[in-house]
Amino acid sequence: MAIETTEIAPGYRISRILRGGWQLAGGHGPVERERAIADMFAFVDAGVDVFDCADIYTGVEETIGEFRRRLGAERGPEALRAFHVHTKFVPDWDALDTIDAAYVGRIVDRSRARLGMDRLDLVQFHWWNYASPRLAEAGRILAGLQREGRIAHVGGTNFDAPRARLLFDAGVELATMQVQYSPLDTRPAGAMSGLCAATGMKLLCYGTLAGGFLSDAWLGRARPEAPTNRSLVKYLLVIDEFGGWDLFQDLLAALAAIGARHGVGIAAVALRWTLDQPHVAGAIVGARYADRLAGTLSTFAFRLDADDRAAIDAVLARRKGPAGDCYDLERDRDGPHGRIMKYNLNTG
Repeated sequence: MAIETTEIAPGYRISRILRGGWQLAGGHGPVERERAIADMFAFVDAGVDVFDCADIYTGVEETIGEFRRRLGAERGPEALRAFHVHTKFVPDWDALDTIDAAYVGRIVDRSRARLGMDRLDLVQFHWWNYASPRLAEAGRILAGLQREGRIAHVGGTNFDAPRARLLFDAGVELATMQVQYSPLDTRPAGAMSGLCAATGMKLLCYGTLAGGFLSDAWLGRARPEAPTNRSLVKYLLVIDEFGGWDLFQDLLAALAAIGARHGVGIAAVALRWTLDQPHVAGAIVGARYADRLAGTLSTFAFRLDADDRAAIDAVLARRKGPAGDCYDLERDRDGPHGRIMKYNLNTG
């Protein structure tokens, strides 16, 4: 089946499934690095031509950089040009009040070195603390690096709509905004989608499978009392915001029934739903290896019809949240979502 593609900036077309890199950072269990690199070829061969990572994901930029080196060596420069990497710029909380061009340039150049790229395809900007005043200045510095050619495109990650608008008003043309978006978390459908309509910015969505909760593996199972990795900890909180485990099971049952009609699994239905939302360019699917790749690609083997969408909407009409704009809950350092974050991972 042909993987869908989309243009997120003039002349820049990508696959609508992006391979996420957080699971390669070690917080989800041991990573067999050589197996992970070898399996990256399977994603590229399937048409998944974008890998998403971050400067703060331990060892991930280096791992993708090694894959790029092997891809170029084995398949030549044309294959390397057709492969894209999106990374992030996540300044430390403790550095926000003093951030300057030297700090930003040092981190961007470190990502370029790790990935083996003269120019980064997309750098997605994150800002922990809205009380720190240098947000717009940091964005302008990134835009300057874009003009210099060190960055091709600038995006954001986890901003709310007012701060994303602030960046546009400061002259920072955000090509994309990376947001958490799935049937469990529809916050981007509000003000952020309105900003997309006004500016042409596209959404790149993570959490589309809620760390694996939106899959056949969790249908009919009891709520885990001791989540075994960071994703499960994070997305169990989202399920609680959604309305609790029983309502989550009702959602899984609805997705499973739809999947049975189309011959696909729950994950494919959840991905299809997210990709069909307004202004969504792509869905980021985390993976250590390629063992679930076929199921992910089945997303492109069917379309949701009116009855399918009505069945999902019937469950979503009963949800309690998550409420607010994008990342509002996570931005509260004293709340359950904020307490699990790590805020100073770029130090050193």
